[in-house]
Amino acid sequence: MARVVALVPDLLFGSRVLALLRAAGHDVELCARAEDARARAGAADVLLVDLTQGDLEGATLVPAPPGVATLAVYAHVDAAARDRARDAGFDLVVPRSRMVREGAALVGRLAGEAG
Repeated sequence: MARVVALVPDLLFGSRVLALLRAAGHDVELCARAEDARARAGAADVLLVDLTQGDLEGATLVPAPPGVATLAVYAHVDAAARDRARDAGFDLVVPRSRMVREGAALVGRLAGEAG
């Protein structure tokens, strides 16, 4: 079970992420603001950042505290967000659709790598 801090301002997507990760046994804390996620990231195994909000620069959360893996999600049509996340140093960058399909496994894999 991984401890996840998720910066997901979109309530609908946030509820999907929360449900799928909790169903897999992960402990998840949703944050709507980067400041809140930054403050809580040190207690996490994985920091998940949704980059689909135009006014959100979640890439500034990387590097995360030592031992915390990072996962960024982006809209599949937004190659610029994907590239920014990769350039910022996120451990894994995936489209939202993949997060919905494979999110629990992705988080589990990252948590294993972070610990």
